[in-house]
Amino acid sequence: MQSLYADFQPYREFFFDVGDGHSLYVEQSGNPVGIPVLVVHGGPGGGCSPTTRRFFDPGVYQINMVDQRGAGRSLPHASLEANTTDKLLADFEALRESLAIEQWMLFGGSWGSTLSLLYAQAHPQRITAMILRGIFLGRPEDMGWLFEAGGASRVFADHWQDFCALVPPSKQANMVDYYYGLLSGEDELRRVAAAKAWALWEANISTLEPQSLSIESGADLHDALAISRIECHYAKYDCFLQPNQILANMGTISHIPGIIVHGRYDMVCPFDQAKLLHDLWEESELHIIRDAGHSQMEPGIVDNLVRATQAFAHKIA
Repeated sequence: MQSLYADFQPYREFFFDVGDGHSLYVEQSGNPVGIPVLVVHGGPGGGCSPTTRRFFDPGVYQINMVDQRGAGRSLPHASLEANTTDKLLADFEALRESLAIEQWMLFGGSWGSTLSLLYAQAHPQRITAMILRGIFLGRPEDMGWLFEAGGASRVFADHWQDFCALVPPSKQANMVDYYYGLLSGEDELRRVAAAKAWALWEANISTLEPQSLSIESGADLHDALAISRIECHYAKYDCFLQPNQILANMGTISHIPGIIVHGRYDMVCPFDQAKLLHDLWEESELHIIRDAGHSQMEPGIVDNLVRATQAFAHKIA
């Protein structure tokens, strides 16, 4: 079984001004003249993890990681202003042009798979290949599975009860709207409590094996505030997408080589989304990981993602 590459550090870090008051944190690592790849993180609002660069051979790949608007180290932190899907896609293209990269590979998981597919559909000539994990199609039913009763709540009723604890019973028919009010409100204590509850709900259902999780202060709380506010914002506005937008436009990118890696027991992004995508994507391979949930750090998912980067290293080089 393949494991992550040994840790290595970026050779360049900088902030990229994209307008609208937003400045994105960008890091480049690996081989400066290697195969360019754009890492598209999840969330929305998740930010890039230093671990993600270790899916790539640093001698082969030029690894470009960017924290999306409001996420990670980008500024202003957790901002919802001018934070829409089209803006994020435009940021990627502006960054590509700024870095003078003719074409690059996309590596995205969860919400990162959503943005990767949308960016490829907007700029198919710029994409060499895609490695996508935990497919999320961004439809209302996909967000509803996660944040409304009747979806993942039926499997994780205990954690759902914790998620509902801040919401009056009369308001639980629309969890997203109520949480949006808490996360956007002026009451800091309620905002922090809501951020913790939102982030813990998603984290607790992300892995096949149970975890012992807490969010108290520091970096964990910083990340929780961003992911809860931004994710709730996108959930409230249907990810700023047209109905069934990704699947309806797969014909524009079905020729691009792709590898889809999806955990059989993914409770954040159920497997049917990966199957629907694969059936419309002629040049894709679908790898179903039988002993994994949603997290990119599940051993079987790590193994398949590393193998995918190795496979494309030979094909693209």
